[in-house]
Amino acid sequence: MQRIINKTKGDRWIWLIVILLSVWSLLAVYSATGTLAYKKGVGSEQYLIKHLVMIIGGLALMYFSHLLDYRYYAGISKILMVITIPLLLYTLIFGANVNDASRWVTIPIINQTFQTSDLAKLALITFLARTLTKKQENIKDVKKAFLPIMGSVCAVFILIALANLSTALMLFGVSILLLIMGRISIKQIAIVCLAGLILLTGVVLLGPRRKTYVSRIEAFMHPEKVNPDKSFQSNQSKIAIATGGIFGKGPGNSVQRNFLPHPYSDFVYALIIEEYGLIGGVLLIILYLIFLYRCILIVTQSPKAFGALLAAGLSFSLTIQAFANMAVAVGLGPVTGVPLPLVSMGGTSILFTSVAFGIILSVSRDIDEKKEISDKNKEKVIVGEIPAMA
Repeated sequence: MQRIINKTKGDRWIWLIVILLSVWSLLAVYSATGTLAYKKGVGSEQYLIKHLVMIIGGLALMYFSHLLDYRYYAGISKILMVITIPLLLYTLIFGANVNDASRWVTIPIINQTFQTSDLAKLALITFLARTLTKKQENIKDVKKAFLPIMGSVCAVFILIALANLSTALMLFGVSILLLIMGRISIKQIAIVCLAGLILLTGVVLLGPRRKTYVSRIEAFMHPEKVNPDKSFQSNQSKIAIATGGIFGKGPGNSVQRNFLPHPYSDFVYALIIEEYGLIGGVLLIILYLIFLYRCILIVTQSPKAFGALLAAGLSFSLTIQAFANMAVAVGLGPVTGVPLPLVSMGGTSILFTSVAFGIILSVSRDIDEKKEISDKNKEKVIVGEIPAMA
């Protein structure tokens, strides 16, 4: 154990935030799954143990991901993209269908389902970081740089959007941020945005979930005019937040978990405010803001463009996802199926999120190691100059 701790490198603040979010997640999930366990006729401990196993597995993946030199992820990104596109297509055709959305595929042998969009996010961000870095000398070249970038962004966007529009929009936004950082021209970025808008219009008007998108937007814009059943989730979330007060009802004392759909995943933030109050809700926001701040420092200090783009893309993706989840819970956005990173109960989504944290820490570790080498070299120079000065 001491050897593992000694090998743990990277930004200490990010490690602390990961641990705090993981512990908070265990408390929230244990409380939120009480009603679900009762309906299934099992104990809450069963869900807690399963979630604990995923958290431990995620921490292990994070640890090994941060030990791997982040430059290796450039080569891995090519493999991931080759796997991701066919896998997303396979999911749309043969994936498990829930609420008219085919988002999950089942892993053979272990019989575990996972959302292919989680893999796609990791694949596209690492691929964009690699491509933007590699094509810097020809970044304005349409054939060599722009078309491969635009093709990858649009292909992943449309394949995810047909089943999971909210995740696709967030990933598209992160991609645009990376294109801006990668010095893609404004004209070319505008073309990508226009292509994305056309694809978005097609998905909303012609996609298999078009009725769901319209009803959710109507429920958000005009809740008083729609069927109460359509705004049931957001209403129950608002009740949970309103009854939480400043200090909350205390851990495990939630009432709305008995009425709120998915209080352990999509609406876990509402349950946290109900049990831990406004103070708990604000503290959770602060943790994500500190994480974003530490990642920005990593981006600015990274000596390599690939490391900076990689850390920026992954940190933006995680932070935007977190604030999107919290915005939905407090009624600032239409209902989506976006989980709260490292807090919501989930299976493989926790593992992919942990890998993303690990890659960011790998970039941070590289920065720290270069600083250590630089400091040692300075010490050698100073020590070497002392005899001459004497």
